[in-house]
Amino acid sequence: MFDPTAFDNMKVVIEGALYDLDIKGDLIITDRNDVINLAQMSRLFNLSFRLQDGISLAKVELNSPLINLAAELLPSVQTEEHAGCYVRLEFLLEHEQAPDYVLLKNILLDIWGESRDISLISQSHPLDGDKKIITILVVEFGRLITEDHMEDLVEMINFMITTLMRFDN
Repeated sequence: MFDPTAFDNMKVVIEGALYDLDIKGDLIITDRNDVINLAQMSRLFNLSFRLQDGISLAKVELNSPLINLAAELLPSVQTEEHAGCYVRLEFLLEHEQAPDYVLLKNILLDIWGESRDISLISQSHPLDGDKKIITILVVEFGRLITEDHMEDLVEMINFMITTLMRFDN
């Protein structure tokens, strides 16, 4: 048996909270990935979901590069300041015509605050007959998330649900 890393513990907390909501019927989990990159010695976990009657998707992603894993596993490197992972949130929306991007960004700023890194990507296929536009909104925290933030991770899911509700209206 091994001692789980901060990444493992945070992953289990997020998974458990989201699967509990899926079982209750509040949301539907649409995808899950748990990746170990042997070339870079990093870990990546993401889980995508949508509201029960929603159309927009949300994805929560945890990323733990080598330095963060080494900070916990190697006695010569062990330091609390690097023990943790990075959290990235994505919201995927589909539109028939170009949305009000300023309004979408303002929704994120209203829910997530000014201190978050927010970016927006708009994709369309110029030869596609239905001219569907896909908008990906990304929220990043710009800092390492540690096990001290476990309760914040669960609360973050509520903010993600609120964000999906605002986008779906």
